[in-house]
Amino acid sequence: MTGPPAGTPCWDPAELPTQPQLHGVVTADVAVVGAGLAGLSCAYHLAERAPGLDIAVVDAEHPAAGASGRGTGLLGPRAGPAVDRAVRRFGPQTARRMHRASERAVRDVLALCARLDVPCGLRPGEQLVATRSSAGLAALARQARACRELGLDVPVLTPAGIRDRVGVPYRAALLHRPAATLDPAALTCALARACADKGVRFYGRSPLLALRPGDLVGPELVLPHGRLYAGQAVLAVNSAAQALDLPVGTVLPLEVYAVATEPLSAPAYEALGGRAGHSVVDAVPMAPYFRLLPDRGLVAGGGTATVPAGIGAPRLQAVRERAWAWLERWLRSLHPDLARVRVTHRWSGRIGMTGDDLPVVGPVPGYDDVWYIGGCCGHGLALSVAHGAHVAAALLGEPEPGEPMPWHRSRAPRLPARGPAGHLLRAYVDALGRTARHTC
Repeated sequence: MTGPPAGTPCWDPAELPTQPQLHGVVTADVAVVGAGLAGLSCAYHLAERAPGLDIAVVDAEHPAAGASGRGTGLLGPRAGPAVDRAVRRFGPQTARRMHRASERAVRDVLALCARLDVPCGLRPGEQLVATRSSAGLAALARQARACRELGLDVPVLTPAGIRDRVGVPYRAALLHRPAATLDPAALTCALARACADKGVRFYGRSPLLALRPGDLVGPELVLPHGRLYAGQAVLAVNSAAQALDLPVGTVLPLEVYAVATEPLSAPAYEALGGRAGHSVVDAVPMAPYFRLLPDRGLVAGGGTATVPAGIGAPRLQAVRERAWAWLERWLRSLHPDLARVRVTHRWSGRIGMTGDDLPVVGPVPGYDDVWYIGGCCGHGLALSVAHGAHVAAALLGEPEPGEPMPWHRSRAPRLPARGPAGHLLRAYVDALGRTARHTC
């Protein structure tokens, strides 16, 4: 057993709706398992479109306890592989639709924040995908060419254009809009409160143990202290699909790491683009990124990822310590005034990765009226909200017009996550992290 992610994020605790444990036999029209952004978005859109629908949200812990509350709050467009690889795999028309769908997802989150009127530290800005390495430069060149050929509004920034925004000597960058930064836990908890206001029931500390086809109608959800029978169910459980043995392919849990600092000096804050709310993501896969907080602190993440399955607790904690130490050294390299800045928070979170970089959003094979959402591959802040809305529409018989996206599917590719081959997979992920760190 590896246990839950470690550390405490820099986000303040937020008010949550009442969420007793589920005991005995409970029924609902729709059961949503997972009180993260995907599950709560689904419940919210169901309750909004179909008032009076009996909806129950069940979580192993509480809203925002998982990846939705342990992220770093970067809101930007990206769905699936980088745009140049999307063109090669799916063709230009689908690649264009994929990118524009991710831009729509960002705008939908911004609209949701306005609708909920939640104080989540929202700062609309720009997201720079930048590089200081030759490998990153080559990757950006391929992406820029693809964006230009697809007619996407993704400008290329020269070193001078980057300096106008962020005082770090990057060699080139792609500028993504719309984008923003925010407190992901505050948004998740606000969405939970909005669901409760619409009559959605919550059950906490009630992990799903098993899923069974119902005897009469709908699925049976087996929980530690009871059963939940529903006409329809949505399993927004991300990488927990593997533990539940759901037939959705491999959604691999990856543990990723972040740190936050005390408020920066005014010169450092301004030099790193503080007033404009920019975020900067390195172009190399798994490379580090940073964003600034409204209180002048800095959040940095990336650089390392770990496959936690099969690692003992002492070894996993040692991996975490090394990852946090590397992130601290990296953030101090961004600006001279950061040399002695104090790191106040260190934490990890679990994201779901698939073998082809695409999420899984679709009906669970072999189960009537059960849907699964997961595997956003590190881009879940915008996509999770969009996926919840998509599944809500499908459950209500209001499918989106047009062709389905490549991630509207029931299975991801199978990966050798267990047994001897799992060690090779872990070594591959570790090697990616080392490559990212060496090129930054």
